[in-house]
Amino acid sequence: MNPQADPAEDALLQHPWLPVTIDGVQLLSKPWFGETAYRILLTDMQSVWEEKIEAAAVEKRAQELNRRLRASAAAFFSHLCEVAQPCLSGGQQTGGEVQMSVNRQQDGDLTLRLKSELAGLPFYWEFRCSPAPVALVCAHLVRPLLAMSRLLQSHVEQLEDLLFRKDEEIQDYQENGATLSRERLQTEVFDKQTYSEDFIQKSLPLLCSQPSDAFGFSADLQRLYGAIVAHRGARKRKWPEETGAEQNQPSTEAAAQTLTPG
Repeated sequence: MNPQADPAEDALLQHPWLPVTIDGVQLLSKPWFGETAYRILLTDMQSVWEEKIEAAAVEKRAQELNRRLRASAAAFFSHLCEVAQPCLSGGQQTGGEVQMSVNRQQDGDLTLRLKSELAGLPFYWEFRCSPAPVALVCAHLVRPLLAMSRLLQSHVEQLEDLLFRKDEEIQDYQENGATLSRERLQTEVFDKQTYSEDFIQKSLPLLCSQPSDAFGFSADLQRLYGAIVAHRGARKRKWPEETGAEQNQPSTEAAAQTLTPG
């Protein structure tokens, strides 16, 4: 029997990776804040860290770091969401009101220390992130990026095919006596190999000279990422239903279905 999907995991998976700069350190952030719990993923493109915390741990840590403050877990969490979410979502940190620093531990952990103000008193918080397991990195980075790459490659191939057919259409017009009214509209016949080589030669040095551009997706790529993980999530939710319906089938048939691509 398959385990039930974690709602927090599904919600986090569908969040985009957002470029943030904290204490001068460039990161990609994936934050999710629920009603009394949060989960965040962070990466500097060399390591990936995560933290998942529930209501009881929120109250305990808040009291540990703020002995002068007395409030409920809900009050602590509400304030934490208000001040931390913008910092972890690419928003601007407001000059002395909210301060956040990054501390890398020797054991590989990453701690984000936050300082703000609650009820006229200093409020402190620490996001204590540990290295993420490989399965989590694959789910949130590797598989979606590979799927995006395949989808974009398919898109390019369709555009190439469209260009070939456009060239054939133009050639047919020309053979039947059509001429351009403006010379500036004249284009060369599309050659895939020449175009690809020229594109790589010009674009690759530019990309390598600006490593900061690697932190973050454009709006279009964020939408593509969201569409892919949403589709994968829908397939995962559908999978237990299909598995339950197939449990009564002969074992050889079930094995064959398990090995079916996709």
